[in-house]
Amino acid sequence: MVERYSLVAIVSGRPSDEVEARLGVPGVRYEGLYGLDATAAEVDPGLVVAVREAVAGTDGVRVEDKGASVAVHYRQAAKGAAAREPLMAALADVVNEDPRAAGYEVVEGKMVLELLPAGRPRKGGAVERLVAGAKLRVVLYAGDDVADIEAFEALERLAKQGIQTTAVAVEGRETPQELIDAASFGVAGPTGLLELLVQLA
Repeated sequence: MVERYSLVAIVSGRPSDEVEARLGVPGVRYEGLYGLDATAAEVDPGLVVAVREAVAGTDGVRVEDKGASVAVHYRQAAKGAAAREPLMAALADVVNEDPRAAGYEVVEGKMVLELLPAGRPRKGGAVERLVAGAKLRVVLYAGDDVADIEAFEALERLAKQGIQTTAVAVEGRETPQELIDAASFGVAGPTGLLELLVQLA
């Protein structure tokens, strides 16, 4: 596929080096931390500690220092999905009260809440930057999470510039309905996406 297309890229919430280490496909472009990887400053270690302390009362929660962001995963929380609201409130308190959190906002994903730099273009900005850099006239983007909605919105803007775009929702139990509604079409989970990519290869 890399040989056939002008650009094959992965825009991920994981750091770029981690995604590349896991996949290791030569020729693929990796845009980590929602496209912020190359430009975002490291999170103050004290802020990471503050987040850990703020969510310590919720069993099964995992706090991840991702370098330029702090993620709070609650998939394994004892309260399950019910952990979301108290965690959201705890993180809002950190953002509003801790000076080290100035310039951050809480962004939601599938069973994860993340402190990210506020007001910065993320996946949508990465898509527009990649398309402009490679001078693409046809673009396909597939996603399954809240952050991918911004990428779909970027495709809409690109379409108004005359670029042919296709937004693919990778549908699963936790795929946001807003993403599904915004897609050109959907596929059944990662297996469905793989089948589509095999057809395109």
